[in-house]
Amino acid sequence: MTDIPLLPQVEAFLRRSHALFIHGGYVQSQSSQTLEVINPATDHVIAHVADANAADVDAAVESARRGFQHWSQVAPAVRGNVLLKLADLLEQHREELAQIETCQSGKIIQISRAFEVDQAAHFLRYYAGWATKICGQTITPSLPSFAGERYTAFTLREPVGVVVGIVPWNFSTMIAIWKLASALVTGCSIIIKPSEFTPLTILRVAELAVDAGLPAGVLNVLTGGGPVGQALIEHPGTDKVSFTGSVPTGIAVGRAATGAGLTRATLELGGKNSVGFLRDVDLDKAVNGIMEAGFLHSGQICAAAERFFAHRSQIEPIMSRLAERLGKLNIGSPLDERTEFGPVTHRQHQLKLEGFFAKARAENNTIIHGGRRMDRPGCYVEPTVILANSINDSLLNEETFGPIATFLPYDSEDELLELMNNTPYGLSASLWTNDLSKALRMVPAIHAGTVWVNMHTLLDPAVPFGGVKSSGIGREFGSAFIEDYTELKSVMIRY
Repeated sequence: MTDIPLLPQVEAFLRRSHALFIHGGYVQSQSSQTLEVINPATDHVIAHVADANAADVDAAVESARRGFQHWSQVAPAVRGNVLLKLADLLEQHREELAQIETCQSGKIIQISRAFEVDQAAHFLRYYAGWATKICGQTITPSLPSFAGERYTAFTLREPVGVVVGIVPWNFSTMIAIWKLASALVTGCSIIIKPSEFTPLTILRVAELAVDAGLPAGVLNVLTGGGPVGQALIEHPGTDKVSFTGSVPTGIAVGRAATGAGLTRATLELGGKNSVGFLRDVDLDKAVNGIMEAGFLHSGQICAAAERFFAHRSQIEPIMSRLAERLGKLNIGSPLDERTEFGPVTHRQHQLKLEGFFAKARAENNTIIHGGRRMDRPGCYVEPTVILANSINDSLLNEETFGPIATFLPYDSEDELLELMNNTPYGLSASLWTNDLSKALRMVPAIHAGTVWVNMHTLLDPAVPFGGVKSSGIGREFGSAFIEDYTELKSVMIRY
């Protein structure tokens, strides 16, 4: 197996002393602290980034406020054109960005290219189209006049102000682009705080955004740990937070935002996403669906499935075929184009997954395949299949965010719906069947923000995405994001 060679510009970028990106360029942090960026495939330190402090936060917010004053007055078509140019630049620098992403996250290179760059560019172009279509409405007031006077009214959509975008480590480029595009197209400025594990790619994207014509201050990037994000949320100069991440952290973010003067919050959180296979589904199709739903990017996708329910008569052959497929996966370096399954993104997560394997054994679950840390350098764990004993087992209730598919049989379709809904979370779910009428009857009974039929984990920018119950507040994509990034102003006129 052979790794692709890193581009010279990638090697040069990694060797840099990475500063903060404030007001259109790099600024040295006022903190002397730095953070290591570690390649999870090799355990090697590949870069150092600044660990921002309170003074850096103040500087970024002040810059973002100045940027907002200008950007909010820019013509919508101009804003859209900047996003279009940025999309072009992402594609021009496709291989460079993909390699940086793979080096920092362990994501296999094919996924970095296809999702972190290609899909990100597609999302940018979709959002750019909304720039000229954000509008209010005219309203005829309902009450009668008192003395013959007349009234008319209309609404305006105005940008909320300075947005804080807190980005997770699993898709650090694409999710940053979602937040960046939502803010910029509505006339907001944004400060992005990437994960301390994967901070590099967005710094390069910020450079490209300037090349695309984005004015100074409209996009700032602050690297650092959790306290940086908290300081941004609680800062009196920020107006909204958009957070993607775990449920516990999301709850803390929501509380901090509320306590900081009712700062708006969009929370896209995780959960325990369910898959239900009806008896009419071909077994090979079911296995293909599980590979798609649970093992893409080692299961490190917020919408990935972790709970799999199959009819009692089919569950053993499904798990057997799945174990056979997983046993044939080409596990290796994410920079080798033949690799199909790479490491998880950081050591802490690897240790967390080992803890789940131990829980499964302690609760006498049956480990059909995997269930161990791999004996090799880097943060590798085996793709794992587990048969639970009951719906109350830990592996059916705690979010693993990893390559662990936990199964439980059902006997009736009513029981299947009950099992799928037996969770405090509700981000996504999927139902697999050849019977369209059954699907249409069952979908309304599934408590999730997104329900896929005969597919899983496909996100389209035209289709709103977000969770119910403990899996989040607000929606991204489609036209739904506009409500979260704008204020509605009502105007009434008497004449």
